[in-house]
Amino acid sequence: MGLRVRVPAHDVPAVHTTPQTAHAGALLAPTPPPLLHHDRVTAEGARPERWLVVLHGIYGSGRNWNTVAKRVVRARPEWAALLVDLRQHGASRGFAPPHTLAAAAEDVARLTEGTGLSVRGILGHSFGGKVALLHAREPGSRLATLWLVDSTPEARPPSGSAWEMLEALRGAPGPFADRDEGVAALVAFGVARPVAQWMALNLERGDAAGAGWHWRLDPDDMEALLTDFFRTDLWPVVESPPPGLDAHVVKAEESSVLDEPVCARIEAAGARTGRVHLHRVAGGHWVNADNPDTLVGLLETELP
Repeated sequence: MGLRVRVPAHDVPAVHTTPQTAHAGALLAPTPPPLLHHDRVTAEGARPERWLVVLHGIYGSGRNWNTVAKRVVRARPEWAALLVDLRQHGASRGFAPPHTLAAAAEDVARLTEGTGLSVRGILGHSFGGKVALLHAREPGSRLATLWLVDSTPEARPPSGSAWEMLEALRGAPGPFADRDEGVAALVAFGVARPVAQWMALNLERGDAAGAGWHWRLDPDDMEALLTDFFRTDLWPVVESPPPGLDAHVVKAEESSVLDEPVCARIEAAGARTGRVHLHRVAGGHWVNADNPDTLVGLLETELP
């Protein structure tokens, strides 16, 4: 079965405010936040009954999950995927602070409500996992399945390669002559070349002639999002999922994001509730690229 990918800028028209004229000098109503940019992935010819919202990790975009989504909807055409660019990532820019998990989850809720689609599942990778957890605990979410892909629900001090990337972004702000120069600048700060090449997808050419290539990521915005990620404890959602929701946690065996004490706690929640499932898969943190076959197989089998 073939596939169709549509890339709408928005599913609903922008909402325009009307000036209030009840008295002289009345203020305009505040402009509503924009809708998150997103791509729809459906099996060609299918009329999907259920939608899976897919949330990427920090510094990423929805299209990081395009290949996995295509394969899943091909195998399960009753499902379709909504690949989301989270606030201040990809094409979802211009969102006002504060840049927090709660704000990101509200963005997702506004998007799903605005599209009117039957969203029954959510998948979050890394940073996107905690956004998914916050969304799942909201009353009326109607979610049946939640997937955390190499994402921890615990709070902990900021650390790891994503946190260290902030220094590289600030130290190599550009502009660059081309993407290769941007990659070289990150490598000079100690970023592994494959990661630097992936990060370079966030470089865009300036509008003016000779403007060079600039990061579309603001390191201050990224730091705000990561700071809130690390300080937020969402164990209650994992250990006591909302009624009707099954939670699946994917542990990438070559990644340290989910350590053994965390895995043991997840397994204990599964034994107690029967609705929390830990899946150990080969591969590193970017398991969607390292081991897509196993990940797709899990989704094909376990999606309700």
